[in-house]
Amino acid sequence: MCLAQLFLQSGSAYDCISELGELGLVEFRDLNPNVNAFQRKHVNEIKKCEEMERILGYLLREIKKAVISLPERDLNPVAPSPKHMMTIMEQLQRLEVELGEVTRNKEKLQKNLLELTEYTHMLRITRNFVQRTGEGEPLQVQYEEFPFLEKDTRMDYSSMQRLGAKLGFISGLIQRAKIEAFERMLWRVCKGYTILSCAEVEEYLEDPDTGEPTKSVVFLISYWGDQIGQKVKKICDCYHCHLYPYPSSNDERNDVVEGLRTRIQDLHTVLHRTEDYLRQVLIKASESVYTWVVQVKKMKAIYYILNLCSFDVTNKCLIAEVWCPVNDIPKLRRALEDGSRISGATVPSFVNRIPTTDTPPTLIRMNKFTSGFQNIVDAYGVGSYREVNPTPFTIITFPFLFAVMFGDLGHGVIMSLFAFWMVRYENNRKLKNTRNEIWNTFFEGRYIILMMGLFSIYTGLIYNDCFSKSLNIFGSGWSVYAMFKEGVWSKDVLRGNHFLTLDPNVTGVFKGPYPFGIDPIWNLASNRLTFLNSYKMKMSVILGIIHMCFGIILSTYNHRYFRKKYNLYLVFLPELLFLLCLFGYLVFMIFYKWLVFTAKDSRWAPSILIHFINMFVKQGEALKPLYPGQTGLQVLLMVIAVLSVPVLLLGKPVYLYWLQNGGQNRLGMYRGYERVRRNSDEELYLLRSEDMEEGSGHNDLSSSGEHLSEEFNFADEFLHQAIHTIEYCLGCVSNTASYLRLWALSLAHAQLSEVLWAMVMRVGLRMDTTLGVIFLVPVFGLFAVLTVSILLVMEGLSAFLHALRLHWVEFQNKFYSGTGVKFCPFSFSLLPSSFEHDGLL
Repeated sequence: MCLAQLFLQSGSAYDCISELGELGLVEFRDLNPNVNAFQRKHVNEIKKCEEMERILGYLLREIKKAVISLPERDLNPVAPSPKHMMTIMEQLQRLEVELGEVTRNKEKLQKNLLELTEYTHMLRITRNFVQRTGEGEPLQVQYEEFPFLEKDTRMDYSSMQRLGAKLGFISGLIQRAKIEAFERMLWRVCKGYTILSCAEVEEYLEDPDTGEPTKSVVFLISYWGDQIGQKVKKICDCYHCHLYPYPSSNDERNDVVEGLRTRIQDLHTVLHRTEDYLRQVLIKASESVYTWVVQVKKMKAIYYILNLCSFDVTNKCLIAEVWCPVNDIPKLRRALEDGSRISGATVPSFVNRIPTTDTPPTLIRMNKFTSGFQNIVDAYGVGSYREVNPTPFTIITFPFLFAVMFGDLGHGVIMSLFAFWMVRYENNRKLKNTRNEIWNTFFEGRYIILMMGLFSIYTGLIYNDCFSKSLNIFGSGWSVYAMFKEGVWSKDVLRGNHFLTLDPNVTGVFKGPYPFGIDPIWNLASNRLTFLNSYKMKMSVILGIIHMCFGIILSTYNHRYFRKKYNLYLVFLPELLFLLCLFGYLVFMIFYKWLVFTAKDSRWAPSILIHFINMFVKQGEALKPLYPGQTGLQVLLMVIAVLSVPVLLLGKPVYLYWLQNGGQNRLGMYRGYERVRRNSDEELYLLRSEDMEEGSGHNDLSSSGEHLSEEFNFADEFLHQAIHTIEYCLGCVSNTASYLRLWALSLAHAQLSEVLWAMVMRVGLRMDTTLGVIFLVPVFGLFAVLTVSILLVMEGLSAFLHALRLHWVEFQNKFYSGTGVKFCPFSFSLLPSSFEHDGLL
């Protein structure tokens, strides 16, 4: 990575930035950090782009509402030139105005249609509220202030007026949910001077405010006096009732109904034509909307980058500073040449590498296979510049440690098939562009799941475990027949013992180890757990020590690359000796006991745990040694481990203190992490190159060394190293114990699988009747559901998290600091889109 200056001519700057955005090579630095975002040069262009984004969002929402599918999004249009920006702006504004007018007309027509439909329902239902026929519905009267209405079967308005009643009528519709409260309010306010008659509309009517279908109720209110009528109208307004005029006679009612029928037919015709025209406008817009979205996004990004640049003293040239990979400098130059050629500039733009003391960002080149594993590492922390990247090793160790805890052949096959299906259809747009976050997590990690499934198949074969059952592929190495042949077992022995022990010392009982994995006979043994626990516990310790040693060895690459060779002798060597002399010796004893002691003398084999504890607390006591010379070797290892602690604690601070006082000229090349990162190979090359306009000689290294020597503080360095020493020494113990989770989770997974088989599947298999075949179908379904939900999802997530912890805490902290800054290139393909986030694209 290097820092470079781009000198862009004002006329070609836009096209050059566009070319760089297509390639995604460089990360721009802000050269105007003290300038407010609203005071920068291209703020007006950015506002225009935001206005176009607003219009595009409106178009996309209307297209989605009309259920119009967008065309294939394989196009990648280039950023339009600045002079075409106004053309796109005018097209979008004209389309917005046209679409807005058509939409408003449609909404107005729909509202008129709804009002006419409600009016029709009101007239039809209220026909019998005041003047009833013999076969009509009974009058719905809630109040008894007008008892004559119940007694007279034919009473019209004129007869009421002859009785001296100054009656008025208010009719309309109200939502069904409000009718009870509306009725109570009428009673309380009007004191009984009203008659409320109501009936529910059979059809669902559209709510004009929400657009959802709702049930409505038609009501007719007869009131006494003008003052009561004013109160009734105010109550209707409060409850958002839709009021319609009530005809005074049947002839008028019939004329109104006939007129409404004609107007509704006309409205249906006009509304249908309006919807067709609106759909045509939206279909035409949908053909270009994706291109506009991409173009506007690119224009906005280009102007944002131009705001990060600064002008030279002549105001004719823009200067930009970028981080760029050294290998991509030729591509960067070609991109600037292409941009200058497209814009027709007479003076070409060019790039100039400049020296810097700033720490560059970290670039890790990835593909679709490694990106998932790299994300796991980056979740811990982005690697420092030129630091050893643990991802290539994590690709193997992470799924392997997961599989150690998840080892089951059947479960591994299911997981692998699921991951292979995702890999097979990884280009399917429906799978990639879902808004389900849980699914997106699985889909992005499809290659991790595939590797975990394949490794689980391998460890399942090692454990010889498939849905808690063993596979007898090669034939067991144990023989029961030999026990009878040699006379060890007899019929009396069989009748008198529930458990029998196969003795490998008897000739022919044990023919040799199983060719691959654990012998299937152990699945029948009563001491199966005892054997597997011992095996998996020792295996976990061995894998943990190897994993941690590998992490310590990887730290040597950091020490050598960053020119801190003293760390090899004062940090790396004491750490490795301390780990190997204690816990490496434990691994040696495990292998020694496995290799030396056979079945004949296994009963006299000493306990490794007792010997390991005795190494610390009971030196010299009389115990049967594991091998000749054991006591002397253990004393030597303890002395080396103890002596490595003060070397680790004092070596580095004392050495740097000596360099400060006796070797000042050398400190510049050895002091600390920051110094070394700033003097990587390409930086030294830049400092020494003769064609740089801003360069410094090799003598600057000595001046930097003097400056750093003034900053050296022995107390700070000693405190830092003391914390590191305490953390490492205690961590060796806790980290080794932490790897026992491999044994614990493997045991838990195997036992859960066995319990699920015994309590579910075995119940169905034991029924040997015809009904048992039918009963086996739901039993197998339940077994499959529980297997996927508990053993695959829950147990898989648990094993994943524990494997993640082993890599972050036990492995990566041995060599990986993770304090860097990620390289974020300016690339159009990486720009987020608010439309995709909102589900509009």
